[in-house]
Amino acid sequence: MPWKETCAMDERIAFVSACLRDEAPMVELCAAFGISRKTGYKWLARFRMDGAQGLHDRSRAPRSHGRRMAEDLAEAILALRRDRPHWGPRKLRAVLCRQHPDVAWPAPSTMGDLLRAHGLAGGRSRQRRRPGGRPQPFAAVTQPNDLWCIDFKGWFRTADGSRCDPLTITDAHSRYVLDCRIVAPLHGPVEAAVRSLFERHGLPRAIRSDNGPPFAAAGPGGLTRLSLGWLKAGIALERIEPGKPHQNGRHERFHLTLKQETVRTPAADPAAQQARFDAFCRDYNHHRPHEALGQQPPASLWLPSPRRLPATPAEPWYDAHHAVRRVRASGEIKWGGRSVFISETLAGEPVGIAETTDGDWLVRYAHIDLGIIHPKRLRLIRFVPTRSPRHHADRPRTLLPM
Repeated sequence: MPWKETCAMDERIAFVSACLRDEAPMVELCAAFGISRKTGYKWLARFRMDGAQGLHDRSRAPRSHGRRMAEDLAEAILALRRDRPHWGPRKLRAVLCRQHPDVAWPAPSTMGDLLRAHGLAGGRSRQRRRPGGRPQPFAAVTQPNDLWCIDFKGWFRTADGSRCDPLTITDAHSRYVLDCRIVAPLHGPVEAAVRSLFERHGLPRAIRSDNGPPFAAAGPGGLTRLSLGWLKAGIALERIEPGKPHQNGRHERFHLTLKQETVRTPAADPAAQQARFDAFCRDYNHHRPHEALGQQPPASLWLPSPRRLPATPAEPWYDAHHAVRRVRASGEIKWGGRSVFISETLAGEPVGIAETTDGDWLVRYAHIDLGIIHPKRLRLIRFVPTRSPRHHADRPRTLLPM
């Protein structure tokens, strides 16, 4: 039972005074004051040790906290955080464990408490997950070079007023940054930059991009000269759906990190900005832990591709169900005694034409369906380019040598 509803300090003094005067045995005194013998002996011992001050309530907080860390460990964590202001507790711990494997580093949650206590915990805004589901799922990514992701990070100006358009290319499996290069968003510069990567690292199985130029266009199949060249090299094309950048989420997350660490305060000029990008990529690939990789850097998983850029690109092959026409420089083919416009992008390329069960004529380049030639109008009714079309069981299959 608790002390009587009077001043607790007065009750304790009265109890100790009665004990010291031996007014009654301890059992009877404790019963009279409504406390247990254990509590009675506790207050008597405190009085004998500290006098009346010992009868005041003491803090219930433990003298030593189970999560409190040594000062040298805390200082090492804070120093690394100041050096890497965009890294969270998990990345900090992964690097410290790698550098000092003999030290028992605290858990990420404890490190997070330390960062918050010192005002170094940058808040992360958590977005509500969007419902998933694509009508035509992308192929699985299980090894390096299964998929490269390409995009332009939003342009910005350096301190001297120059415009910078960073072209970024990453490997989807290892998260390895293949390049982050300031180039004009035009066919020529982008084609040269990507071709250089092909020569150094080999070819990916597929390249994923958005639907904007120079990667894609509004014409048949969404093909541009750039993506046509990749297709002829045996690279599959993957395009995200318009307005759904989360379908390229890994690459978008990389863009956020790139912006935080290199662009928030732009460099003096494009050359200095490119040097900043180069240093960031080296650090990102070889030192920065990645949570999805078990806190290992991307270089620990990355391998070059054994597939090499062909000296002579192969032409698509069509089976006997197809009539083959070569697209003229004007973008037209001859069909049914008339000229039918297909696409100037495909000038010089062979297209296959096969009759459908509806009596229309399906036009395709390799495995990409371009549109339908209406038998009476004799003009191409193109398909809306949203995604590389799948093969259909009731349609003739076409192959591009890979």
